[in-house]
Amino acid sequence: MPLPAETLTRTTTLVRHNLLLVRREPGPILSRMILPLVFLTLLRPLYTAAQGPAAGTEQAVVGTVVTFSLLALSISGSAILTERLARTWDRLRASAAHPAELFTGKAVPAFLALLTQQALILGFAGAFLGLRPQHYGLLAAVLLSWSVTLLGLGTLLGVLARSAGELSAAYDIGGMLLSSLGGALVPLSVLPHWVNVVAPISPGYWAAHGLRASLAGDTAATVTTCAILLAAGVVCALAAALRLRGRGSRLVAL
Repeated sequence: MPLPAETLTRTTTLVRHNLLLVRREPGPILSRMILPLVFLTLLRPLYTAAQGPAAGTEQAVVGTVVTFSLLALSISGSAILTERLARTWDRLRASAAHPAELFTGKAVPAFLALLTQQALILGFAGAFLGLRPQHYGLLAAVLLSWSVTLLGLGTLLGVLARSAGELSAAYDIGGMLLSSLGGALVPLSVLPHWVNVVAPISPGYWAAHGLRASLAGDTAATVTTCAILLAAGVVCALAAALRLRGRGSRLVAL
């Protein structure tokens, strides 16, 4: 087993390296930061006209956070897939680096990007749209838990996908589907009954539920939601690790 000091040094190096890669190509990250603000600004009047100023603003903010954070699965998924396509992941695994160090090196920049995106949306809503959370601590807990879920799910997609096109389809279609089923864009109360039945299988449902609970200051509902989101993230991360261990990270021949 590597010594703790050696592990910390290698992990820190990998994190810095991956942050540098993000800085060199900031376009994808910037688009995930700017587009949600445009979407929220343009769509909020529709929600407020239908639901009233307070409820409409909350629906618009929750829908924007959940939808665009799911679309941002590309941040963590692409980080893994790019290494696999370049065959560098296998070389890194064959070196002295431990698999946990490799995952951490990829996870930290993606986790920071996901948190920044969500904080930017909520900060914008608070500064310009009048959003006033009842409990900022509960809101932060939901954002952290949801980011863990997104990180685990994005990592799993990056491990399973065989090409950039396949990954793109997964997070575009999957992101919109999970967001819609979760009641983020449209309240579940106005959707067909079958959507309400299947909604809890979507991580987007729990993210939206947790955001609404934290904005209202509901501690019990927030804690329950955070536990579910964290469990989902851990399950996805373990599935990704087992996939790499059991079958390797090499692409299946098309």
